[in-house]
Amino acid sequence: MKIMRRMLCLVMAIVMLSTAAFAANACTTIAVGKDASADGSTMVAHSVDGWYDERIEIVEGGTHAEGEMVDIYRDPCQDGYRAVELVGQIPQVAETYTYFDTGYPFMNEKGVTIGEHTWSGDYNAFYNGENALFMIANLQALGLQRAATAKECVQVMGALAEEYGYADGGETLLVADKNEVWIFEISGPGMFWTKDSGKPGAHWAARRLADDEIHSGANRSVLREIDFNDPENYMWSTDITEYPKELGYWTEGEPFNYSIIFDTVEGNVAYTCAGRVWRVYDLLAHSQGFEICNEEQALTQLPFSVKPDQKVTLQDIFAVYYDHYEGTPFDMSVGLAAGPWGNPVRYRATKANKPEDVAKFDWERSIAIYRCSYSFVSQMRQDLPAEIGTLLWYGADSPDTTVHVPIYAGTTEVPTEWKESNRWEFDQNCAWWAFNFVNNWTSTGWNIIYPEVAAKRDEMEAKFISEIPGIDAEALKLYNAGDVEGAKAVLTKYVNDTMNYTYNEWWNFAWYLVGRFNDGMTVDAVNKSTSGFPYSMEYLDAVDYGHSHLNQWLAIPGNAPAEEPAATEAPATEAPATEAPAPETEAPVAEAPAANNGMGSLLIGVVIGAVAAAAFFLLKKKK
Repeated sequence: MKIMRRMLCLVMAIVMLSTAAFAANACTTIAVGKDASADGSTMVAHSVDGWYDERIEIVEGGTHAEGEMVDIYRDPCQDGYRAVELVGQIPQVAETYTYFDTGYPFMNEKGVTIGEHTWSGDYNAFYNGENALFMIANLQALGLQRAATAKECVQVMGALAEEYGYADGGETLLVADKNEVWIFEISGPGMFWTKDSGKPGAHWAARRLADDEIHSGANRSVLREIDFNDPENYMWSTDITEYPKELGYWTEGEPFNYSIIFDTVEGNVAYTCAGRVWRVYDLLAHSQGFEICNEEQALTQLPFSVKPDQKVTLQDIFAVYYDHYEGTPFDMSVGLAAGPWGNPVRYRATKANKPEDVAKFDWERSIAIYRCSYSFVSQMRQDLPAEIGTLLWYGADSPDTTVHVPIYAGTTEVPTEWKESNRWEFDQNCAWWAFNFVNNWTSTGWNIIYPEVAAKRDEMEAKFISEIPGIDAEALKLYNAGDVEGAKAVLTKYVNDTMNYTYNEWWNFAWYLVGRFNDGMTVDAVNKSTSGFPYSMEYLDAVDYGHSHLNQWLAIPGNAPAEEPAATEAPATEAPATEAPAPETEAPVAEAPAANNGMGSLLIGVVIGAVAAAAFFLLKKKK
């Protein structure tokens, strides 16, 4: 299989390089089955870690006339970063549902939510950007518009990709409703596919998450082996084995391991992706003792899903997304790279300036990361209508310094500051910029500033969580009385009030931080006092603190300490050359022959060594 793959790479590389540049921009995802959560809800979490469209747009559903078409844009997730191109149209369906559009569309009014991560995979074998139509965000939007359940959403996306072609790299979607979670993966049809070929335009499969387990994925294919004998827990595309068999990637009778066939995991010794999945399981299922593993090892050492040590809460998932590997071998808050104040932020190193012996590796890559555009944790709660029971907690910018605000599936409008932005210019009229500013300011003195930021974040999130039961009850009363629009109005007002409060409060907090922490000082405005950011002795020693000045000072004549004469033995009184040798009965003189001096030193060394050894064994015995 590896030989065939390399041959394809050689044949197709020139063509591929002329069409596009590809990168798996990292995201981290978590899914929770309904019996693995403390409140019986399913959950999906996603951090969108790169420059992607963080603006929240509510796209209203409704009925549509026959013959109406849907515009399809290439790579809409980066709208706002670069212009998106209209590449085609497909027929509209008779009825669509309201959905929430961001870089990666994440929720609809029926209570379906979707998280995403990219793994790119084997582009040389499976990519088709020329004839295929859909990117992953297109499929997410269409699935949310047209599906009322998670399973139906998977089927809609899969059918559309097969018909019109999938033009993106390998992707994973976590698709959930209040009853179940499906993990959906998709790869392209290969560069020779056309819509008229009679072959499916995508290779996709999906696997159901056990209700009492949690799952995590981070930029590597996660499906593993597909069980074609278990259609209750697996779904797959038409003729999914045919093209891999043509390529020599799979042989009849072998297990069909989706991750090995469509991804490029074999031989990958980096820890960037697998380390984050390991950390999720380490935090939520610590008793199972999973060990840190690289991408290739993860295929066998990390499971598709695990039972958590205890039932998972919303706050547990929040905490996972605040993590920087604290207390592990990858801890990013310690060491010289963290600077004097424990900063876990690591900006990317280019290939050109990496040390040669570690060129294939990168900085540790934590779950919380400065370049995150937005993150969310969605709850699909039981015993409530979808518009009320589905609650998505949205956070702008890096998850460790954000505040997750609640958005109900029944919300019909969000404030301007959250649905409009210009990332190219600093803008105080934008919510995202408030959180980005605080994250950057915190980085100037992390272990001094971050505790205040975290406390403020936790206080605000706790406030919102405490308010939810009252809002649920108020909306449900109207809903049960038949006033669905009245219920949505209650939800929309609360969401807008909360988002407006958060926007104003976080900008006020940002300017408070500017006054509180600046010029390497903590400023106490009440007591009119300041204190400098403290350095540790270990850090100052490690960076050779003061030695440039010391060396310069020592170079000034007269400043260097006088050299002490080398220690020498007292010279023996030498007899005049004409005197007879000293009698043998006298004590030997100090200048014995050189051979005797060496023997004496050897004897002394032996004695000292024996004493040291005896002391070592006595101390060891005491311990």
